[in-house]
Amino acid sequence: MLYHFLTGMTGDVPALNVFRYITFRTGGAMMTSLLISFLFGPQIIAMLRARQRKGQPIREDGPQTHVIQKQGTPTMGGFLILFGLMPSVLLWADLTNPYIWIVLFVTVGFGAVGFADDYLKVSKISPKGVPGRVKLFFEFIIAILAMWALVTVAHGPLATALTFPFFKGLVLPLGGFFFFFGSLVIVGSSNAVNLTDGLDGLAIVPVMIAAASFGLIVYLVGNAVFADYLQVHFVPGTGELAIFCGALIGAGLGFLWYNAPPAMIFMGDTGSLALGGALGAISVAAKHELVLAIIGGLFVLEAVSVIVQVASFKLTGKRVFRMAPLHHHFEQKGWAEPTVVIRFWIISVVLAMIGLATLKLR
Repeated sequence: MLYHFLTGMTGDVPALNVFRYITFRTGGAMMTSLLISFLFGPQIIAMLRARQRKGQPIREDGPQTHVIQKQGTPTMGGFLILFGLMPSVLLWADLTNPYIWIVLFVTVGFGAVGFADDYLKVSKISPKGVPGRVKLFFEFIIAILAMWALVTVAHGPLATALTFPFFKGLVLPLGGFFFFFGSLVIVGSSNAVNLTDGLDGLAIVPVMIAAASFGLIVYLVGNAVFADYLQVHFVPGTGELAIFCGALIGAGLGFLWYNAPPAMIFMGDTGSLALGGALGAISVAAKHELVLAIIGGLFVLEAVSVIVQVASFKLTGKRVFRMAPLHHHFEQKGWAEPTVVIRFWIISVVLAMIGLATLKLR
């Protein structure tokens, strides 16, 4: 809203031209979402604590220390993230840009699915929420609608093609299969972040690292000059998504203030599904789906650990890991929770650097 209101006054006040710059508005969105989180965080946490009473139900098959240490902590902290994220994007972004609305649609849609899951868990005082198949059904519906919109906006042969990191000219046309592939990226990213959200602060920092990385990527691929210099595919309009990424980082920082050990609130599916889905949608829009697997490699490892554990147990009756997802495996090996969290953060930083290196190594 500010973009349209203030850029229309540049003829009278030339200094307002600064609002035309994506970099300036990205910083503004980041600070706005952070400020909103700080101002309203305590009230939102108090409201959730009062309504949930016993807090998030803790899995009985999880680490026994969690039953003692985390019992009574409220969930649905994703509501705090979205409460800071949404107004900031609407305030600072160019609202005529369709990519903004598509990513917002995915974020809100997946957040609603997560909210339903969290609500059932809290209301039934049980770690079992919405059945997995039902969640996946609605997630794929949202993702397919988003894919239809993304392909419609992009136009041209690149709209349904898969690009490859490290290879400047390699493009694989997928045709109609791209709808399924892109939907799988969005849904997979969403659930991978959800699986990572198991320790205080573990998921939100890698999410912010990925958001910062993709904020830079969309800014570059959305700029014809930079895209040509780096020899990456130019995707007009995607640069505006940097503002969404900035708002996500700010809201994430605000949430981390309250989620830092010992957590005052858990992200819950409301936040993890929404943020993971948003990252997936941004990667598809920027034609960097495979780079997401590198930058978000920690999420991939967590998801793969669950898949391997389940497959191994069903096929052989034996477990590969002491407990899945992967972060619980290291807890069972004796690592303290802060040790697991900080080391996983370090892994996320390294993977993000590798992912960003693909922009130049072609």
